[in-house]
Amino acid sequence: QLVDLAYEKRFPTCPEIPVFLGSEILHESKSDDGAIHIIERSCKLNVDAPRLLKKIAGVEYVFFIQKNTVNWKERTLRIEAHNETFANRVVVLETCSYSVHPENEEWTCFEQSASLDIKSFFGFESTVEKIAMKQYTSNIKRGKEVIEHYLKELISQGITFIPRWTPPVAHGQKAEQVLAASHDTNDAPLESGAHGATKEQTGSSCPPAEPVSPDADKLDADYIERYLGQLTPMQESCLIRLRQWLQETHKGKIPKDEHILRFLRARDFNIDKAREMLCQSLSWRKQYQVDYILQSWRPPALLDEYYTGGWHYQDRDGRPLYILRLGQMDTKGLVKALGEESLLRHVLSINEEGQKRCEENTNLFGRPITSWTCLVDLEGLNMRHLWRPGVKALLRIIEVVEDNYPETLGRLLIVRAPRVFPVLWTLVSPFINENTRQKFLIYSGNNYQGPGGLVDYVDKEVIPDFLGGDCMCTVPEGGLVPKSLYQTDEEPENADHIRLWTETIYHSASVLRGAPHEIVVEILEGESVITWDFDILKGDVVFSLFHSKRAPETSHKEATLPGTSAAGDNVQLIDKTWVLGVDYSRVESPLVCREGESIQGSHVTRWPGFYVLQWKMHGPLPCSGTSLPRVDDVLASLQVSSHKCKLIYYYEVLASKDFSSLSCALPGKLQERSCDTCSQQNVNDNSAFHYDTEEP
Repeated sequence: QLVDLAYEKRFPTCPEIPVFLGSEILHESKSDDGAIHIIERSCKLNVDAPRLLKKIAGVEYVFFIQKNTVNWKERTLRIEAHNETFANRVVVLETCSYSVHPENEEWTCFEQSASLDIKSFFGFESTVEKIAMKQYTSNIKRGKEVIEHYLKELISQGITFIPRWTPPVAHGQKAEQVLAASHDTNDAPLESGAHGATKEQTGSSCPPAEPVSPDADKLDADYIERYLGQLTPMQESCLIRLRQWLQETHKGKIPKDEHILRFLRARDFNIDKAREMLCQSLSWRKQYQVDYILQSWRPPALLDEYYTGGWHYQDRDGRPLYILRLGQMDTKGLVKALGEESLLRHVLSINEEGQKRCEENTNLFGRPITSWTCLVDLEGLNMRHLWRPGVKALLRIIEVVEDNYPETLGRLLIVRAPRVFPVLWTLVSPFINENTRQKFLIYSGNNYQGPGGLVDYVDKEVIPDFLGGDCMCTVPEGGLVPKSLYQTDEEPENADHIRLWTETIYHSASVLRGAPHEIVVEILEGESVITWDFDILKGDVVFSLFHSKRAPETSHKEATLPGTSAAGDNVQLIDKTWVLGVDYSRVESPLVCREGESIQGSHVTRWPGFYVLQWKMHGPLPCSGTSLPRVDDVLASLQVSSHKCKLIYYYEVLASKDFSSLSCALPGKLQERSCDTCSQQNVNDNSAFHYDTEEP
């Protein structure tokens, strides 16, 4: 009992363990009789790792989930921990137990075991293994010292004895029955309900980890009811399969079950179509840093004054309610003053805020809230709103929202629709998904008042004052944007796509058959690290890395297939006259990358020059010895549904000063490399981290 009390003094922070920066309780529960106490915490650690490794990994700290179970009846403490950071790349499992010695009840036994499984880590697998083992060994030695430190602290406070647990005396129960129950070896039952017995931290809007039942193909029934809603066995199976596929193939943040479920519902639980839609959306979010838009986007003052939309309580079903006074909005003025890019950013921030509010309402009402309601007031809508560039911007925004926020709109209430509305609806409706259109309710004139109107969907107490309700609404009233605020130098509109914002760190590229995409990195000093991160959006490509002393010339070249034209985001650098092994050499073995995959890697250089990163379309190898194509190759090319691959990529060069801190931790096997020559190429399939040892 004293040891357990001493152990609990380590939380929430422990100065005796410098790497342990703090913790917070995620869930806490107790059995009815108080015999079993379970606490689950998120622990923040500062791992002693080289600065370069942290920079490549993109993290300063790592987080572990720790579950502590105290059984006062059995006099045991069981501690289970696993890593939350990089869980798809590294799996760390640790189990500790404190128990009473079988021969001496005054002694406490301690057992500890752990496992480490490194699947991939940017090519630094061996380095991470050494760091983890060093950290684990030092923590074992320190653990006993910390317990002894807090035991001495308890003794100094006069706490030298804690009585053993006894069950509470129920009304009418005899003392002999209580004493007998205290020696019963059966565990006391926990409170029913996987989530009903937990106390979530105030302010947290995130649901707990997805519990899985003993059957690996099923989710916990209470979890489904609490956070996901009604699911058939087939729908539940689709959700699990798609989530597992993401965990195996998508190197990055895995979306929550609620998010995956939206894409499955949008595609009627066709797992192949949902997977394609979700992967494209995840790549889009990564490319344009949408996950950080709520922190980075600050609406211009012009939007705060003239954008007539805002959040307003919730509807009868608990959905967050967004009010848009579209008829009072000067869409033409906003587009001319801000441009469609700023309007798109603002709409995306509204959608991100809506998802956040859904999570908050799920925790508030104790049932799954996965969508919101939008109330659109068209009072004042006129032909000015049918300005062609404004409608064009609206259609593009609808397209982006439909592709990346499916099934987030629970209901759309349109009130006071004027005569001009059917014209706007005819233009807009073809771009709206059929499932979404079925959620529209349109009221003309004053039909929204009384039974069958707004009161059926929104409580009377929250109906805005401008619609005849008693609730004051803070949504701006809008008005005409002064022409003095219009932009003078407007950028030409791009009819192909909406550019979100130019400061994205990722670049997009197209790869055509016969026309690979290449970028050059000039290295001025020997020891540098080239790192890359790219996602394959469409098609299969082959990635390679080359080195040359000569500076390649940039050229945009057309594809060799008839009917195709040069792509503006396709660049070729390696001249057709260059000879491999003479003018340039391969320093990375070719890597086949499939559609939907996310690839990260690093390369350490030893000599200056020009390094070319190349992506080319994956296809059948050309037949050597003849310039004529084989029949099999021609047939294979005809079966390809598309002659264009798409990807987004990011690369960075780290200087030698950043690299020097890692030199002592480099695994020896990566330094033993044979040289590149025209007849021999280095191949290392076990690691994406390569070390050049001599000039080819």
